[in-house]
Amino acid sequence: MRTTPNTALDAANKGAKLYRAAWRWHFYAGLFVVPFFLVLAVTGMMMLWIAHLDGRDGERIPVTPQGQTTSLNLQAAVAIAAVPDGQPVQYVAPRSPDLAAIFRIDRSSGAQTVAVDPYTAQVVTRFPRRSGWYDMADGIHSSLLLGVTGDRMLEIAASLGIVLMATGLYMWWPRQGGWARALIPNPMARGRALWRSLHGTVGIWISVAMVFFLVSGLAWSGVWGEKLTQAWSTFPAAKWDAVPLSDVTHGSMNDGPKQVAWALEQTPMPASGSEAGVTGIPAGQPVTIDSIDALARSIGFQGRYQVMMPKGDTGVWTLARDSMNTDSLNPTTDRTVHIDQYSGRILADVGFGDYSWAGKAMAVGIALHMGTLGLWSVLANTAFCLAVIFLCVSGVVLWWKRRPAGQMRLVPPPMPSDMPLWRGAVVLGCVIGVAFPMAGVTMAAALLIDRLLLARVPAFRRVFG
Repeated sequence: MRTTPNTALDAANKGAKLYRAAWRWHFYAGLFVVPFFLVLAVTGMMMLWIAHLDGRDGERIPVTPQGQTTSLNLQAAVAIAAVPDGQPVQYVAPRSPDLAAIFRIDRSSGAQTVAVDPYTAQVVTRFPRRSGWYDMADGIHSSLLLGVTGDRMLEIAASLGIVLMATGLYMWWPRQGGWARALIPNPMARGRALWRSLHGTVGIWISVAMVFFLVSGLAWSGVWGEKLTQAWSTFPAAKWDAVPLSDVTHGSMNDGPKQVAWALEQTPMPASGSEAGVTGIPAGQPVTIDSIDALARSIGFQGRYQVMMPKGDTGVWTLARDSMNTDSLNPTTDRTVHIDQYSGRILADVGFGDYSWAGKAMAVGIALHMGTLGLWSVLANTAFCLAVIFLCVSGVVLWWKRRPAGQMRLVPPPMPSDMPLWRGAVVLGCVIGVAFPMAGVTMAAALLIDRLLLARVPAFRRVFG
């Protein structure tokens, strides 16, 4: 059927109205998101390079290899003696023979990290745990140092980032000029047109990575991550095969930044004090940190791994290797083993292959998100962070160049009247709102503000309209 001029004009008008509606949502989402994305990108790069070059808990403190190492019992005793009234909680095995052993000692005034030379059993240094530049950046990156309030603010920003990407892709999707226009910036453009070309091109190139980082980052959030996603993908406690369970979960081992495999956090811990499990440390041999280390080495833990010490009468020894904690460069080798503190029997042995598909996806996704897969992932994540910073800066520049001269009003793109295909837009908004609740709540609030304040109150309309 031949298209009449009026039909083509109607189609063009509908397309223009949809474009302006997408632009308006893109503008308002960006207004909220840009400051948070700048903070996330900068702190993310700090964490990447600090972890790669210097480590996070002093685990890259050098020592001079000299023959055989001393016993871990002696090393632990020296570390405990360095922190009066302290309780040993964790041991981090050296990644290589020329690095110090790390002990975490807790006391009422706060946790201390003690680095011990494994060859001389001498304390190399001690310092408050989680007190370095990495930890400051991590605190900002995860909650803006505002606790639950900061977590919710970042979750809203990440959720609205999905809206930002969806509207941005719709606006920059090739219509005239083909894919070359979308994927290659226009070198002939000048002024605002050049900024727009660069903004759109960089955005479309990193769009897939952006969605990945937003979704994997949301796994740490308090609503989408803990209340929705993690709840139905947690490793089932039933797989402990009738091993007695503690009344605490694996998440109890977290202190500040998460250090337990994502799929295990909400699973109850096994409990010591029964004859359950399989033989680990041979019967009659004392269960000490030395025998625990020997068992760990015999069942495949090599290089850097972590030992969490028993807490209380039912606590267990826990061996852990997790790429999230930079224990290894390969998330598929993640492993957690629990050992009865009395009998030395292995109560549970959970590896990557035991996770659900969601747990496996998150184990790999978190390693990619944190750049713990080696130098190539550090460089790739750095390039992504720089691209995000450019998108934020160029977005502000585009607004600055579009605003009326001499005015500081926001001047968002006007909402078109007689919005075409509005039902489809409502359905899409509902889908995003259900999938990402904080985005749904925020979009609903924005619609109410737009209809009740911006459209009716002249003072608000002069600033935001």
